[in-house]
Amino acid sequence: MKESATSPESAEPIVNQVVDVGTDCSVVDRLEETLADRLEETLADRLEETLARWRPRVETMARAIHADPELSFEEVRAAGRVCELLEEGGFAVERGTGGLPTAFTGTLGSGDLVAAVCVEYDCLPDVGHACGHNLIAGSSVLAALALAPVVDELGITLRVVGTPAEEHGGGKALLLAAGAFDGVGVAVMAHPGPEGQTANPSGQSSQAVGRYRATFHGQAAHAAAMPHRGINAADGAVLSQVAIGLLRQQTAPDHRIGLVIREAGSVTNIIPDHAVVDFECRALTLPDYEALLDRVRRCFEGSALATGTTLEIEATEPVYEPLVQDEDLVGHWIEAQRRRGRNVRPLLGPSPGGSTDMGNISQVIPSIHPMFAVPGADAPIHSAGFTATADTPDAYDAMADAAYGLACAIAGVASTPAQRTRLLSSR
Repeated sequence: MKESATSPESAEPIVNQVVDVGTDCSVVDRLEETLADRLEETLADRLEETLARWRPRVETMARAIHADPELSFEEVRAAGRVCELLEEGGFAVERGTGGLPTAFTGTLGSGDLVAAVCVEYDCLPDVGHACGHNLIAGSSVLAALALAPVVDELGITLRVVGTPAEEHGGGKALLLAAGAFDGVGVAVMAHPGPEGQTANPSGQSSQAVGRYRATFHGQAAHAAAMPHRGINAADGAVLSQVAIGLLRQQTAPDHRIGLVIREAGSVTNIIPDHAVVDFECRALTLPDYEALLDRVRRCFEGSALATGTTLEIEATEPVYEPLVQDEDLVGHWIEAQRRRGRNVRPLLGPSPGGSTDMGNISQVIPSIHPMFAVPGADAPIHSAGFTATADTPDAYDAMADAAYGLACAIAGVASTPAQRTRLLSSR
């Protein structure tokens, strides 16, 4: 193996070891190709070796998170497990980042390029880790630990950000507003999916989503003795559900509307004076999402008018914005997944449904949020079947491959001069 600037003896960031070549583009191109070759031949191998050493510890952590699911903003034990492992790996950990008790930030290195690795660890009600957030936590932490020995060579500050409440609550949006991502030049994470899911995120996005609560107010009355004196709030809830069901026929293919009636009376002999409907709207662009939300609002307003009830609608969490995949990061991720034997065929057609608050990060920071397949997972995410397959040996193999891809993506852009310069200028 030829001598490389990424050898352990080299203290100078490899990106600073390129001589001044003026404006000769061909020379620049050859130097960038040489750096890429060096990365592939040396640094990538060292990342894999470090990853293999840490994998048993990280897998134990991920299994523990799976066995002990915690809902959004309640992930006390999961966050604690991650923080302990990061501290063992040499990271300086700050708990309670952004005023969120189950958020944290682990920092290592002092380079001018700040790379953030996002960690998720909340679960879904009733079905536990049916979205595989134990695997997300594992892949992100394993990637960070693999990068830890080479942060100085890469000239990066590595920031591991614990982001609670992805399923409901928008933890990343709240942390972004609180300044937890200030100065970050690149952000990464990966998400598990069913068998057959391609690991190629090029050109793929996610849906914007906003979640709301509609409350109908009526007038209580005895349902047999004086029903005519009542105003049935439950009727407003039911009629809105019917109106939205009819609206779906006239919505675009990428639009989604979901709702559940949370409250609509408690006994049969009282006309309910209070009804609550939780709903969400999704679309692949923010303008389309806003237009859909306006149409859904009118369904609720019309139902209130028809039933004589009054109506209040309030947002229950931040809007999740569409995901933007950074193509430089995507290229390094794909090459790493190809080396690990994963499916990287391009996904043809429009982006599939789904939303993530990583979209908010990607709107302001170059990011990737690729999917990775869990072999044997034939159940859809958000189902009990996927919960089971998220805790299998194949799932943890996929987790390790995703961690390798994330580590290589950060290392790749950090060691490619033109890409590094772009990321530094984007902060």
